[in-house]
Amino acid sequence: MSRPAKAPRARAPDAAPSAILGSAVGSVPPTPLEEALDEYLAHLKVERGLARHSIEAYARDLRELATTVAGRGRLELQQIISDDVTEHLRVLAERGLVPRSRARALVAIRGLFRYFVGQRRLVADPTALIDAPKRVDKLPGVLGEEAVATLLTAPPSTPRGLRDAAMLELLYASGLRVTELVTVPLADVNLNAGFVRVTGKGQKTRLVPLGQAARDKISQYLAEVRPALVRDPEERALFLTDRGGPMTRQGFWKLVRGYARKTGLRLPGAGVSPHKLRHSFATHLVERGADLRSVQAMLGHSDIATTQIYTHVSKARIIEEVRRAHPRAR
Repeated sequence: MSRPAKAPRARAPDAAPSAILGSAVGSVPPTPLEEALDEYLAHLKVERGLARHSIEAYARDLRELATTVAGRGRLELQQIISDDVTEHLRVLAERGLVPRSRARALVAIRGLFRYFVGQRRLVADPTALIDAPKRVDKLPGVLGEEAVATLLTAPPSTPRGLRDAAMLELLYASGLRVTELVTVPLADVNLNAGFVRVTGKGQKTRLVPLGQAARDKISQYLAEVRPALVRDPEERALFLTDRGGPMTRQGFWKLVRGYARKTGLRLPGAGVSPHKLRHSFATHLVERGADLRSVQAMLGHSDIATTQIYTHVSKARIIEEVRRAHPRAR
């Protein structure tokens, strides 16, 4: 790659050098490459509005790239060539990363170079001609409709149980990501109109309709439970813990796993989780004939190809049922 007149340097005032990447600030000065990575991560946070866990994932992928290319003597962004990136993807494959994870890493790396090319601080993108590792998408595990009904009725009729039931009903009614669920503000739920306003990835907003069951459970929670949980009158979160603060992602994961164990529900792999309820929401809609574009909008997918996996799930379930039930299928 030809060398530009000026190497990219960190300009973002709110990100100390290598603060996000986690190098030993104070003992070893950051390299120009580390400064460039920090600038890009600050851009993702401030200008793109990515969530903290998304930025952490980008930081991990870019830190690993920096480690690989440093071993090849590259300490500045403009020194990195296509062969360096290809070698890094090979290293990731040797470490056992599946194609999906390597493809995600390439997305992060490609975004980095496109940012600096767009800033006219790099002449060319060394990833431009690199093909993404072929992804073999596994069909997501889903719960059947009866299993979901069992899970939704598992919480007891206690204040905490009423809150949990409202959260589970909202999750299955809307297909929210777990982060979207635990951070939804009280003001963004309109029970009279029957919708919730969701702020998703990249701070994109969408409206998702709510069924009557979810509206009833949320209404009961708001009337009987939330007022007793509030400690700070300014608290905006819809769902609160016993201490009056917002529910966390980890807390809700434990909650779902607990009710799954209580009811004996199981799924292969990681088991029953909030994301499996999201998958179940989408699959059940597709199985009942919902328009794929509508499902895409409700899930907040930017690319309909991501949503199309649910048509594959539906077909797989049909094949499974035929093999199980048809007298001449085996």
